[in-house]
Amino acid sequence: MGVYDFTVKTSQGKEKCLADYKGKVLVIVNTASKCGFTPQFKGLQDLYMKYKGQGLEILGFPCNQFAEQDPEGNGAIEQFCRFNYGVTFQIFEKGDVRGETAQPLFKFLTEQKGFEGFDMSHPIASKLEGALKANFPEFLEGDGIKWNFTKFLIDKEGNVVKRFEPTTDPLDMAKDIEALL
Repeated sequence: MGVYDFTVKTSQGKEKCLADYKGKVLVIVNTASKCGFTPQFKGLQDLYMKYKGQGLEILGFPCNQFAEQDPEGNGAIEQFCRFNYGVTFQIFEKGDVRGETAQPLFKFLTEQKGFEGFDMSHPIASKLEGALKANFPEFLEGDGIKWNFTKFLIDKEGNVVKRFEPTTDPLDMAKDIEALL
């Protein structure tokens, strides 16, 4: 089983087979529009604009599991991303990314690349870790996604190469992306 074996739904409810992305480098990210990390949409869009001509695709998956930071419907979420951050990469249907109700794709991604810790040099890292310990200690257990804007880098063959936590700025992924293009 690999990334290309999954079918997901776009924000318009249309099925999309990830095999359609064979030969592309992918960044798969869980997003939210009312999060401290929401400005990462800009960095993701910047990466997309810089590298899409070389074969990069960014796939955004809205999620409301983390302190209900993406409560709107699919259409409103997509409109928010496009209007506020100029997002032109594909936004998919909102769904869960951790636990029993997680989308199968995200169960697979976290099985392939586990949690290796936050980048504590990020200005929000200590706040995030403190909030998780105080309010969602179960999120810190195991390899499940800890918060919004966890990013997975997929090579052209569909292998999960690397996991970047929310504390990694999207632009800091550029060298890893370039190595795969």
